[in-house]
Formats: sequence, structure tokens, C-alpha cells
Amino acid sequence: MISHLFKNGIIVTVNPDREIFFHGAAAVKDDRIVEVGPTEALEAKYTDCERVTNLEGRVMFPGFVNTHNHLFQTLLRGLGDDMVLKDWLETMTFPAATSLTPDDCYHGAMLGLMEGIHSGITTNLDYMYPHPREGLDDGVIKAMRELGIRGIFGRGCMDTGIQYGVHPGITQQKDDIEKGVRDIFERYHNCDNGRIKIWVAPAAMWSNTRETLKMLWKVTNEYKSGFTVHISETEFDREAAKGIHGKWDIDAMIDMGICGPNVLMVHCVHLTDEDIEKAGKYDLKISHNVCSNMYLSSGAAPIPKLLKAGVTCSLGVDGAASNNANDMIELMKNTALMQKCATRDPLSMSAEKVVEMATIDGARAIGMEDEIGSIEAGKKADMVIFDPYECVKAVPLHNPCSTLVYSASLKNITDVYVDGRGVMEKGVILTVEDEKAELRAAQKAAEELCVRGNITNRLEGHKWNDTYRKYERQ
Repeated sequence: MISHLFKNGIIVTVNPDREIFFHGAAAVKDDRIVEVGPTEALEAKYTDCERVTNLEGRVMFPGFVNTHNHLFQTLLRGLGDDMVLKDWLETMTFPAATSLTPDDCYHGAMLGLMEGIHSGITTNLDYMYPHPREGLDDGVIKAMRELGIRGIFGRGCMDTGIQYGVHPGITQQKDDIEKGVRDIFERYHNCDNGRIKIWVAPAAMWSNTRETLKMLWKVTNEYKSGFTVHISETEFDREAAKGIHGKWDIDAMIDMGICGPNVLMVHCVHLTDEDIEKAGKYDLKISHNVCSNMYLSSGAAPIPKLLKAGVTCSLGVDGAASNNANDMIELMKNTALMQKCATRDPLSMSAEKVVEMATIDGARAIGMEDEIGSIEAGKKADMVIFDPYECVKAVPLHNPCSTLVYSASLKNITDVYVDGRGVMEKGVILTVEDEKAELRAAQKAAEELCVRGNITNRLEGHKWNDTYRKYERQ
């Protein structure tokens, strides 16, 4: 007996042959996919099913993989709009980060992960860099476990860089960092049927000493895990890394021996052609965060060049303080449009490539391509159901990848499965008792965090941006 037969749908497999079954079915037993193929064939073969879902023309995609986030920043949504990076850090992000409590991290993670689920994200890599007090990690991981998603918790840190603007309140000593990292590896790595994993996530090369970075790389490989770090998000990152380590950030990383397929570099907006060649040589992976890069005016990452060099490029929403969303649907469209605009070449990015970046390339970026990222026999049953009739902009549907990337909204994502378990069905998240209550709790946590951090750019404290008023005709 199988657990679940999905039939009469459009199955976008993203398998090696990139097959799409337009009258397709998928058979699931427990947490794995058993078979994918034409509905008629699977219906005849699997007559004994615990549950049958008639997709009735809806589309099934592999679950989306978000390879970069800062979930605590969901509480800061809208507070850092229209600022240069220096002001964004000094007036909002750092004051909030130094004031975080475990409850803040839990509510911020619940809010961000729920939004992610509504946009089809089944795997979420969170990059938690501030640790002003103990227990913050537990708040985020608790939310991941309760919601039933596949979560990677990146334990971040900073132990230098004050001369470049790092707030001393969120720095730690190397020994304390190692103790904290090892503690969460021991308690959480590969728990919940392997759904929860721990990585290391130093904030940047320039905000960590050589000794700390090499220690983190040693721990990474001891636990057979992953290492993720912001690289060349801005020209400043490159210069600051050179000031601390004597080399550009990617060169400093490689010089320390931190290189290989389990290294995920985030942003990479300002990589040179030589850097791209090195990324290909060492099989370094990329998390492309287009909405954040536009929001902070960092620039356009050279994704087409990276792809042509054979570098795996995945998608990351980044924190909601530098994106304002945890929305993979919005992210996919912007990924395509940014490259078309930056290169002035409409062929520089296709809908199909964006779907690959959100699925199989995302899985490859976190070393899980054998487990997730496509709908094929033997893989984990992480799947998303897309209903075009839930939002007027998605009709008519002629090409499922085009509709998903260019014409979709959160409303179109109706069902989400992780390990074969329904996390969301018919637009309702099943793993929380009351979504609205969670939203209200997050609002309250956000307001209290602003008070503790003395963040006044909200409600009556936010002044109208009148940059262009003086140019108006009277």
C-alpha cells in the first residue's frame, strides 16, 4: 500500500531529463516518492492507497529551496526602507540585533517561515548572525520544528570588524563561538528525520578573524556539514576583507583553505572574472539574493557568467529588513527580470532556469540534490501544488514554468508537502493552530523590539520622504 497518490495534474519533475507530465501522477509512500508518470499507468498500478488527491489540472512542482535568510529580520520589515547601507545598519539593524530575545527570534521565525510556506518554500536556510545572549538559536529552530519544514540553521558570528561598523554588542570571543556552535550541532544536527541540519555561517570574512574562520571550517568538516558566508555583496566587503586579511574576501577564504562543494557564498554581486573562474575551479556554490541586492542598491550579480562557468546558483530571499518579504514567488520573477535588464539581453535568463535555481540547483547548493529538488522516485516527498485559478493573473496557463515565474502570486500556492506530510493544504497551514494568532504575536514582538532598541522610524516617528519635493512645479 502507498500513502498518497496524486493524479490528473501537471507534474513538473525537474528531473535530469526535465520531463513534464501534462496528465501526470505521483505516488508517495511514507516520506518518499515511489514513482512519477502518466496518471493512467499509475492508477492501474497503485490500486491500494491510503489517500488519493485529484489535482484536476493543477500543477505540482518540487518544493522550493531558499538558501539564504535572516528570519529575525522579519520583525523589522519596513523599518529600513530607502536608506543607504550605513544608515540601515546603524539606525535599525544593529540596535535591533543587540536587543533580541529568544521569544523575538521564535516569533520572527514563525512569521517568516509561514510566509515562506505560503510561497512554496519547503527548505529554508536561516543565517543567524547576532548572538548578544543565549537561547536565540533555540527560538528559530523551535519554529522550524513546529512548522514541519526542512530547515538549515546557520550559526553566525562576528569577532572583529568594529573599526568597520560592527556593533560590539553582537560580537563574541572565539572560544565562546566554538562552544555555542558545537552545542547546537550536538543538540540539533540531523534531528527530526534529518529535516533539521546545522551549518556554520560567519557573517562576513571581514567581521571574523582568521583563527575563528579556520576553527569554523574545522567544525564544519567534523560534522560533515556546510559553511556559508556573505561574499562581495558590496565593494566595501572586498575592501574591508583586504583591510583585515590582506586579500579580497574570496581570495582570503580560499587562502585559508575554506573551499569546496560545501561552501555556499551569498550575494557575490561584485565578483570579478577571475573570482568566477575560482568559484568554478573549487565548486563553490552561490546564493543569489536579487530582491535584497536591488533594495540596498548593491548591484546585479553576474549570474549568467557564473552559470556559463558551471557554478551552481541558487536563490535566497535574504532578511525581510532588506527585501521586505520571504516570498519565493516574487523572488523568482525579479531574478529573471533583473538579469534581462542588467545584461540588456532577454535571453540571459529563462523561466525554466529560474525554476531550476529554486529547486534542483537550490538542493545542489546545500548538498542535498540526492534527496530533494526534483520529483522523481527515491527522493523525499517535498512538493508544492500550484492552482492557477486561485489568482486571476495566472490564467490562462500555457507554460507552467512561465506562469509560475512571471504570472503568479502567493494565492496560487495552495498545498505544500514536506517528507510526504501536508504542511499546508487548501491555503491553510496545518502545523499551527491559528495563523492569525501567530501574526498578532509577531506584531506584538516587533513593537516591543522597537521599544527596546529605541527604533523610532515607525508610525508617527516615520517622516515623509520628501527627497523630490523641491523639484515639484508649484
